[in-house]
Amino acid sequence: MIFQLNLAAIAAIAGEATWKKAKPIILKDVFILPVLGFLGIIILWWIIALANHELMPTPPEALIANLDYILNPFYKRGPGNLGIGWLLIASLRRVLLGFLLGAVVAIPLGFLIGMSRRAMLAFNPIIQIFKPVSPLAWLPIALAIFNLADPSAIFVIFITSLWPTIINTALGVSSVPQDYLDVARVLEMPRSRRIIKIIWPASLPYIFTGLRISLGIAWLVIVAVEMLTGGIGIGFFVWDEWSRLNLSSVFLAVFIIGLTGLILDYAVGKIQEFVTHRPTTSN
Repeated sequence: MIFQLNLAAIAAIAGEATWKKAKPIILKDVFILPVLGFLGIIILWWIIALANHELMPTPPEALIANLDYILNPFYKRGPGNLGIGWLLIASLRRVLLGFLLGAVVAIPLGFLIGMSRRAMLAFNPIIQIFKPVSPLAWLPIALAIFNLADPSAIFVIFITSLWPTIINTALGVSSVPQDYLDVARVLEMPRSRRIIKIIWPASLPYIFTGLRISLGIAWLVIVAVEMLTGGIGIGFFVWDEWSRLNLSSVFLAVFIIGLTGLILDYAVGKIQEFVTHRPTTSN
């Protein structure tokens, strides 16, 4: 009993010593270095603002000017006077609708291309032609079809979300080890069961990579689309504030857009970990 207690005490002391050694490294990598990076950006902004102070605010001036937006993000003071929280929700709704519609189409199509050479030969030229097209080039076509800004924005997000998910899904399906498929054939496993039990689990990391890329691009595109279509959204907010030469609000919107994109990618990464039971690595 005394021997066991001594072992436990030694293990506790060793663990504490290890943590004391590792703690500065963890704090340095996880906390101190990112803070230094942000401070560098703020200092650079401050220097540029002082050199062009007539138009560009310094960080403290921008913070003071945006206190109402920060402290009251969900105010409603009229039909077109909404807090930045409501604008963000409107943009997120368009992005998520278009992204989910794109995923519903892209994942089955990627499976078809990855499993069938004929499908690959049929769809590959279409993908290669339309993939380089700027998402904003689809906006006039969408406006001609729907004649409304909101469904047109969702359509552009839908088109934008297709290509990375299709390509990565097809790559994942085609990368399944042939040995797995040979064993399934020997066991006379039905095609549907092969897809569910072998191809689908092996392809999940590729599929989620495509989804994360698609969602990131979709969030980039919605800002530009809303600048052109107007209405309620974080993109139109940026354009409207720039038209008023209110750069303080533009800086706030840029920060919110970047933070939201980071949260969206983090959320998809956590869903990937839950579904695949594997830790994800940062892109």
